[in-house]
Amino acid sequence: MADLFDSLTVGAWTLPNRLVMAPLTRNRAKGTVPGDLAVEYYSQRASAGLIITEGSQPTADGQGYLDTPGFHSDEQLAGWRRVADAVHADGGRIVAQLMHAGRISHPDNTGGQQIIAPSAIAAPNEMFTAEGPKPHPTPRALELDEIPGVIEGIVQAARNAVDAGLDGVEVHAANGYLIHQFLAPGSNHRTDEYGGSPENRARFAIEVTRAVAEAIGPDRVGIRISPAHNIQGATEEDPADVAATYGLLVDALAPLGLAYLSILADPKLELVQDLRRAFGGVVIANDGFGEITTREAAQEILDKDLADAVAVGRLFLANPDLPRRWEIGAELNEPNPDTFYGGGAEGYTDYPALGD
Repeated sequence: MADLFDSLTVGAWTLPNRLVMAPLTRNRAKGTVPGDLAVEYYSQRASAGLIITEGSQPTADGQGYLDTPGFHSDEQLAGWRRVADAVHADGGRIVAQLMHAGRISHPDNTGGQQIIAPSAIAAPNEMFTAEGPKPHPTPRALELDEIPGVIEGIVQAARNAVDAGLDGVEVHAANGYLIHQFLAPGSNHRTDEYGGSPENRARFAIEVTRAVAEAIGPDRVGIRISPAHNIQGATEEDPADVAATYGLLVDALAPLGLAYLSILADPKLELVQDLRRAFGGVVIANDGFGEITTREAAQEILDKDLADAVAVGRLFLANPDLPRRWEIGAELNEPNPDTFYGGGAEGYTDYPALGD
């Protein structure tokens, strides 16, 4: 029975504890470049077993939200190099979450670039832009011959992340973004080899992850999935189809020797445990957005052998030294939702550590 503060080998890394800082969008990368505040923010949290960065666009057309960082320009990579150096100087490990937003975007946020997706179906609800909320536009369905170029864009971003000094990447195949849009029948109405059957809908995710693993080494690559999350119109409402789709995906990825599989779902679900067994490697539990993950809940996941590590979001946001606080039972800072997205240092780098 593992403890939250036991070490764990995950791919190319040895983690000093099993607390993973979940990817957290903060909308503070002005001009899509991580700046001084990002250097401070991530280095403050270097005691996490592993830091997963905020979702970052691999290409300019992959940007969804305002002021999110990318991995495709020299200026962005110079900023990330400073982040990585600072995290490493404080003894941490950091991987880039590569997030192509697909149709969860707006041309106002991408410099006018056209929004792409597996199918020409607009996402529900609205996207926040500099002029306020606007309906998601109808995206352009990717042509078959364009798909290899989209994959190569993600692969090049993975190379860029490692070249910038980060320890690896997480392929974001969850939460209703581009790769999840291919997986989900609600957002994928294609009739070619990337749509229709579970095998076809899983193809893009498999090809992306395999190509990234070949480019930077599988032991530096994780993947995040959220089966049946039913978010942002990427709906997966047939349990049999969900089990088939994600079973095929994980069966294809298992032989690659990836660093980890992160599953955003209740770890007690039979599907999650089936996928964990099929993967055969390190699984990170992320039990969703409904409630803040407490120390007791995180430890229970390990006690019941439901996962190998636990991703924690909001409490890492508010407590830069969360592992130490949990280890000694110290009082926690309360996260302030009013400062989650956008702004400056307030609610970002000004949460005190113990002793401050």
